Amino acid sequence: MQTQVVVLRWGHRPQRDARLTTHVALAARALGATGFVLSDIVDNSLKKTMEQVKENWGGNFSFEMGTPWKKVVKDWKQKGGIVVHLTAYGENIQSSNVLNEIRALKKDILILVGSQKVPAAFYSVDISDFNVAVGNQPHSECAALAIFLDRLFEGKTLAAPFENAKKRIVPKKRGKQVE
Repeated sequence: MQTQVVVLRWGHRPQRDARLTTHVALAARALGATGFVLSDIVDNSLKKTMEQVKENWGGNFSFEMGTPWKKVVKDWKQKGGIVVHLTAYGENIQSSNVLNEIRALKKDILILVGSQKVPAAFYSVDISDFNVAVGNQPHSECAALAIFLDRLFEGKTLAAPFENAKKRIVPKKRGKQVE
């Protein structure tokens, strides 16, 4: 499997998207991504939240922000990685062979996730190696990311332990327990 799967969040508007972008970052971390890039903007509140999550719940998850998305994509591709754009207009993850094609490359993956209408360039071969849809209907980018990562990792990250965790949820039939 890939050594790195990093999520690039594009178009974040702090006053409007703070909660959903936080959820995208949390889903990325919980479902096996190794990092998160908030492109083009700095949001110190989001950074603080993600640092606290990593401190308490462990794991090896990088977080960066402020780098222009074009630079992130260019650098990623120069290092030999591939870019997957999650969009409702892409190849359907269920009815196409796109996921097998991505896995077969055995390359690091940068996942582009928008928060508003993305530039047309995102769909081009210059930017995205794959345009992937978890369904060809309007849907949440957080849901798309969760389904894509779960399918990419074949569900194996759902029970994976996180190193250096100070806290751990104990799965229970009823109630809540944190150690």
